[in-house]
Amino acid sequence: MKQPVISDWDDAYSNGAYIEGADEFPPRWAALAAQYRDEMSASGQAEIDLAYGKSERERLDLFLPTSAPKGLAVFVHGGYWMAFDKSTWSHLAKGAVDNGWAVAMPSYTLAPEAHLTRMSDQIAHAIEFCAQRVAGPIRLSGHSAGGHLVTRQICEKSPLRASVQKRIEKVVSISGLHDLRPLMKTKMNEKLVLDEDEALDQSAALQRPVKYADLMCWVGGNERPEFLRQNKLLAQIWSGFGVQTEWHEEPSKHHFNVIDDLADKNSELVQQFAP
Repeated sequence: MKQPVISDWDDAYSNGAYIEGADEFPPRWAALAAQYRDEMSASGQAEIDLAYGKSERERLDLFLPTSAPKGLAVFVHGGYWMAFDKSTWSHLAKGAVDNGWAVAMPSYTLAPEAHLTRMSDQIAHAIEFCAQRVAGPIRLSGHSAGGHLVTRQICEKSPLRASVQKRIEKVVSISGLHDLRPLMKTKMNEKLVLDEDEALDQSAALQRPVKYADLMCWVGGNERPEFLRQNKLLAQIWSGFGVQTEWHEEPSKHHFNVIDDLADKNSELVQQFAP
């Protein structure tokens, strides 16, 4: 079967243009997130704006269950490494928190101020910071660009300290980007400033994974073909290294609503992430 040749890479990675009412999603997310933060702060279950580093955006929120945590779950937001911060996604911690996990949501420095290598390093620092505060196993999840940042943590060549990396049981990459070379062909690269060396170094699909962390690649069935390809790509490549991998296409979901189920402790997505 012939694969279609992509000539317009900007269109291939354009999500909002193919989602009805796309502009309505960010303010909706922000409102739900603020409500959840207020509720968790009022109950004494939220630690807001913890500094895990020295730069302005090296901050995270930590949401805690009512009893001793089963372990640490970390969610890393997307936005093509150029948009959003932790405050837009707080409500997505609910499913894992309700299942007994402590959930960390970090911000990180965005492009063009930072390159992707620095962002990967910052996420490693955030995980290590929380790993000192929360005992037990670690599970990671990230959406879109966040999917890249979490899968990069379980490569053999990782910015994470080995002692922390070995605590990671599973990574769930949601609509993740795992081969970054095509992004060099987009207008986004005017801000990302990816070159061949960094694209090769930061692409999880081009790195050797550790063997003790399972991988689930999850994507909406109605997403752009390039996201469907990227989703399947990493699971297929890493399975060749003896890693337990799965890939899943969630029917009727697109790039913006595929993350909604993280707020529901009984959803299949949360059962994959932090049951």
